[in-house]
Amino acid sequence: MFNLIANAAAAAPAHEAGLSLMPAAMCVKEEGASPYGMIPALCEGGIVSQVTFLVLLIMFIGTLYILFTKLFEQNKVMSQGKAVDANFWRAPTLADGAAKLEKNSAYRQVVEDGLRANEEHNKLTDPVEAHDWMHGTLERSQNHINSKLNGGLAFLATVGSTAPFVGLFGTVIGILRALVKIGASGQASIDTVAGPVGEALIMTAIGLIVAVPAVLAFNWLQSRNKAIARRLSTFSNDVLGSIMSNGQVKPATQAPKAAAPAAAPKKA
Repeated sequence: MFNLIANAAAAAPAHEAGLSLMPAAMCVKEEGASPYGMIPALCEGGIVSQVTFLVLLIMFIGTLYILFTKLFEQNKVMSQGKAVDANFWRAPTLADGAAKLEKNSAYRQVVEDGLRANEEHNKLTDPVEAHDWMHGTLERSQNHINSKLNGGLAFLATVGSTAPFVGLFGTVIGILRALVKIGASGQASIDTVAGPVGEALIMTAIGLIVAVPAVLAFNWLQSRNKAIARRLSTFSNDVLGSIMSNGQVKPATQAPKAAAPAAAPKKA
């Protein structure tokens, strides 16, 4: 089996002479230029190494895209939460409070879904307790928002777990080709072995460079999503209490501190 792999690797340079994703100008060896590095490694590695590098590059770009887009979405929802604290509960009714929020606000969606469910409860032919009906509706609304915020995080988890192995695959292929090439040339000195083999390890390093930011981004975004979900859950419970009490129950606010009693005048 190993002989078949070795023979295929030895024949690969001739077969892949016309198969390359690298521009021909980048693979031209100039006098005095270092024969080692990432670009020479990709040129010598052939189509397999180049495709592996392209996959890792796509993973890295996808990680950055998801990181910044999710940060934008999370910051938007957090700013909407601050607007709720500032204006929503000061309105006389939930409908008036929802009108003060942004049109696409996640908190406004929860309120509107709750008000709509309250109106549709009387239309049910199969009697369901109002509290259970409202609780299920608000929970479904929260799950929809949380699902949207969590979109894309699975890609980060996949990149974090698979990018090192993709890089390792490129390294294995690079080492195999380097060893076959060295064996075909008949030179096995340390300078002819260390260079190509060490050069092949670049793909493993790239895989780690791609994986580590993906794992960090996944954990950070996940923790922020959990904080948003907790705040949405608290707001949803407050909306439920307000609807079920016809606006009589509202979130407890910090009561103003009572003024300290004036000191009694001292008797002479």
